[in-house]
Amino acid sequence: MIKTAFTTLLLVLLTATVCAEPVNIRGVRMWPAPDNTRLVFDVTADIEHSLFVLKNPDRLVIDLKNTRLDKPFVGLDLGPSLIRDIRSAPRNDSDLRVVLDLKGAVRPKSFALRPNNEYGHRLVIDLYDERGAAPSADTRAAPSAPAAANAPREIIIAIDPGHGGEDPGAIGPRGTREKEVTLAVAQRLRELVAREPGMRAVMVRDGDYFIPLRRRVEMAREHRADLFISIHADAFGDPRAHGASVYTLSHRGATSEHARLLADKENASDIIGGVSLDDKDDLLASVLLDLSLTGTMEASTDVAGRVLSGLGQVARLHRSRVEQAGFRVLKSPNVPSILVETAFISNPQEERKLRDPNHQYALARSVMDGVRSYFRQNPPPGTLLAVRQESRGQQHVIGRGDTLSGIARQYQVSLELLRSSNALRNDQLRVGDVLNIPRSSDG
Repeated sequence: MIKTAFTTLLLVLLTATVCAEPVNIRGVRMWPAPDNTRLVFDVTADIEHSLFVLKNPDRLVIDLKNTRLDKPFVGLDLGPSLIRDIRSAPRNDSDLRVVLDLKGAVRPKSFALRPNNEYGHRLVIDLYDERGAAPSADTRAAPSAPAAANAPREIIIAIDPGHGGEDPGAIGPRGTREKEVTLAVAQRLRELVAREPGMRAVMVRDGDYFIPLRRRVEMAREHRADLFISIHADAFGDPRAHGASVYTLSHRGATSEHARLLADKENASDIIGGVSLDDKDDLLASVLLDLSLTGTMEASTDVAGRVLSGLGQVARLHRSRVEQAGFRVLKSPNVPSILVETAFISNPQEERKLRDPNHQYALARSVMDGVRSYFRQNPPPGTLLAVRQESRGQQHVIGRGDTLSGIARQYQVSLELLRSSNALRNDQLRVGDVLNIPRSSDG
C-alpha cells in the first residue's frame, strides 16, 4: 500500500515537471557602458540557466532550461557593445541555447531579478571587458593621472546623472524619464566646468547605462574628486508638489519626512536597475568615520547652501534650506557630496521646463555659480586656483547681507584700499561678485 502510494506520488511529480509551462523570453534590452555590456532578458517566470565561455573565437553560451523565444533577437544596436552577434537555437526539445559572439575576451556574470514596480522577471547577463579597455577621452571612468611633483592641479568635479539603463528613475505625466533629464543637465554642467579656469569635470555616467550606487561613489574617489554632485528630478504622488532642493548626507536621520522618503526611493535604484544579490554593498554598514566625515560634511553643507541659493535664482525652491538624509550615493568619507533635485518631474509644469534645453542650461549654470563661489573662497591646497589666489592675495565672494565696510573690517583693510584694489566707483555690491582683498592696509 505504502509502495503504491509512493509510486503514484512520484508519477505525479514527474508528470508535473514534464508538463510545466515553458518560460517565454518576451524581449531583450542591451545597455553598453564604457567598460561593460549589460544584456537583459525579459522573461515570464523564474528561469534556470547556465553559461560558459568558449575561445577562438570568443563566445558566451547561455543554456536556458524549458525556455521558448517569442521572437528573434532583432533591433539591437550591437555597435557600441562587446557583442558581435546574438543567435539562438532549440536544444534537447524543450531548452534554448543562446550564443553571444563576442568582440574579445569577457568576464561574464549572470543573475535573476524578481518583478518590481518597473519590470517583470528578468535574467541579467553582465559582460566585463577582460582586456581592461580604457574609456573614451572624456575621463568617464579612468582615474586621473597623478600630477608632477609639486605641480598645481585642477579642481576635479565629479558629475553624477542619477539613474540610467534599467533604472529610468521617476517618469513624468508626459512620459519624461528622469534618467534622460539628469543626463542632459549633467552634460551642460560639464561644459560649464570645462570653461572654468583651473577646474575639470568627470562624468560618472555619460550614456544610458546603469551604474550601481557604490560604484558611483568609488569612481569619484578614484578620480580624487574635490566635489561629487548627483543630479536628480524629484517625484511625488501629488502633482502639485514643486520646487528644487539640495541634500547632503545624514547618518543620524533625515531632516524631514520627505527627505527620508526621497532617500529611500533613491537608495532603491540598485534594486530597480539590477544588482546581483551576491554583490554585498558594504555602504549599508555605514563605513563612515566621524573623524573623516567632520570636514567633509561641513564642506558639503557649505557648497550645498551656495548651490541652493543659485537654484533659487532660476527656479522655485521646494525648501529654503539644505536638507539631509541617508543617501547611499553621498556616502564618500573624503569627498564633499551633494544631491540636487532640479524639480518635481511629477508636476506637469515643471516636467515641461525640464524638457526645455534652455531651462536645463539655466539649472546647470545656477549649480555652477554655487560651485564657483565655494571654490573661490575655499580652494583646495595645491590646486591652480589656490596658487593663483596666493599670488594675488585673498578673495571674497559677495554674499547676501555683505557690505563693503563689513568686509573691510573682516579682513582688517581700509575702505580706501579695498575700493582702489577693485576699481570700485561706489560701495554697491552684487551677490556672487568677487572682491580682491589686498595683502595689507599699508598704502
